[in-house]
This record gives sequence, structure tokens and C-alpha cells, in this order.
Amino acid sequence: MKIRIGIAGYGNLGRGVECAILQNPDMELFGIFTRRNPADVKTLTGASVYHIDNIETYKDSIDVLILCGGSATDLPVQTPALAEHFNVIDSFDTHAKIPEHFANVDAVAKASGNVAIISVGWDPGMFSLNRLYAGAILPDGEDYTFWGKGVSQGHSDAIRRISGVKNAKQYTIPVDSALEAVRSGVNPSLSVREKHTRECFVVAEEGADLAKIEQAIKTMPNYFADYDTTVHFISEEELSRDHSGIPHGGFVIRCGKTGLHGENKHIIEYSLKLDSNPEFTSSVLVAYARAAYRMNKEGQSGCKTVLDVAPAYLSPKSADELRATLV
Repeated sequence: MKIRIGIAGYGNLGRGVECAILQNPDMELFGIFTRRNPADVKTLTGASVYHIDNIETYKDSIDVLILCGGSATDLPVQTPALAEHFNVIDSFDTHAKIPEHFANVDAVAKASGNVAIISVGWDPGMFSLNRLYAGAILPDGEDYTFWGKGVSQGHSDAIRRISGVKNAKQYTIPVDSALEAVRSGVNPSLSVREKHTRECFVVAEEGADLAKIEQAIKTMPNYFADYDTTVHFISEEELSRDHSGIPHGGFVIRCGKTGLHGENKHIIEYSLKLDSNPEFTSSVLVAYARAAYRMNKEGQSGCKTVLDVAPAYLSPKSADELRATLV
């Protein structure tokens, strides 16, 4: 019997999950749940669409519900509420608030006997796993995480909220010299400014004060003030032609030492280069949906992160197949 998946939310992430399910023969999409009028939502695959207010009606028809809302306001409310009725997966990515989110979801999931896996994606997610593996293997060392080159959707949105801005895309770019220093094994101490730059492509409203917009971007606290930031003003046509994609990626690097006196250096590096940030994140969500289903079938419950899930749970292959082909 196939694992029946529900999708809550139908933006870039929800559409990515819809596509990813097609690549997993052991799964099938039950339907998509939205806050919009279901009749107005046109899906990529012709999937059934339901209003999210009626989602509890389908409790017995869905094995795992993948939540595709935003971390700012959607998931802190939706994940604990829906974990009462479903096994759930979310991509909550506000790092500082993960312990609080975990506690809120864990209490509900344990009480209901469901499995909830939170903060699934590539960071947090795959990068978290690689930081754990590398740190456990090389305890005498330092972690370095670089993001990009890629579109930061949150930073792009922050620019679009500035008065006079019609549209914008912002790219986070690792500094090559910082990457080279880390890869050399010297364990450099790097400031935020030394690790990444930010490049902004902005479409301004007609008659807007470009100097004022640029100043507002470069001095924005928590987003751009701590970085070397370049601002380009371009047309809507140029933005659509040259910056319509949502690429991203990055690197997790661990530099460590072994030996009686730390005489031998080692570098572990994991990297991603993604044409579509949401589609890759969706693919990770779908793999962890399989894990949630299997763990719940074994009687497990409560909240988990990627650090709590054994790798074999992610694969459609049996344990025998995995031992024969991957070990």
C-alpha cells in the first residue's frame, strides 16, 4: 500500500512537494489543502484541492501531512495544531526558535501518538546532519557554514517592503578568499562581513529616490548593515529575464586535527548547488515523510528533528538492499 501524502499550503514549496511525490513510487498524493477558495487553485498535476478548515475530516485518509507554510507566522501555529491529528513534516527554519517550536510540537504529538519531524530541509536539515557528523568525527576543530550563491527570499522580501521599491531579488554570495582560507585548514576567525557579500537587483517605482532606497537597503539592521552590499537598479523586464529563478546552495566545512599533538589536519566538506531552492527542500520533506510514516508504524511518537532519524528510514529500499548496495 502506498503512503498517502497531504500537502498543506500551495506556494513554491507546495508545488515542489507535488512534483517530488511523482518521483517516489511508494507514495501517492491524496490532496492539497489551502486557505484560498479551492475552486480557484489550479494544480500542476490535477490533484484534488480542499479548504484547510475541513482538513480534520480527512484524518483517516492521510498517512503524513507535509506543511508548506512560512516559518514566521504559519508553522508556529499550524504544526502543533495539525500534529494533534496527523503525522506531520515541516520546514521551520528560524534557527533560534527551533527549541521552542520543538517543545510546543512535542507535547501535542506525544499526546496524540503521532510523529512530527520539524525543521526539515537543507539548512536546517541536511547541513545540520553534516555539522553533527563532522563534529563527532573531528572533535578538535571548527565548523564553517557558507550560503550561496543564491536568492535569499527573506532578504528579497525585506527590500520589497522599502518605500519606492516595486520588485527586487537579493543574492547571498560567499567570499572566495574566506572559502579558500577555510579550505586551507588554518581555521580562520571570520566576521559576518568577511564570509558573505550581498548583491541586490532592484526595480524602483517611477520617480522614486534611488539614493534613498540604496541607503535604506545598506543600513537595514539584521539584513544588510553588517555586510558589504551592492545595489543595482534595473528594469522589470531585466529582472524577469535574468533573475526569475530561485537558485541557492552552500557549503558546510569542518576543519579538524588528529594525532598526539594535533599534527595532522583534516577537512570535511559538504556542498549543494541548487537550481531551485524550494524544489530541493520539497524533495527533502518528502523523504522525511517516508521516515515519519515508518517510525509511526513502529509505535514511535513525539517531535523529532533530522538528527533523530536513522538514515535507513529515508530510503524506499529495504534494509537488505541498502546493506548490499550502499554499505
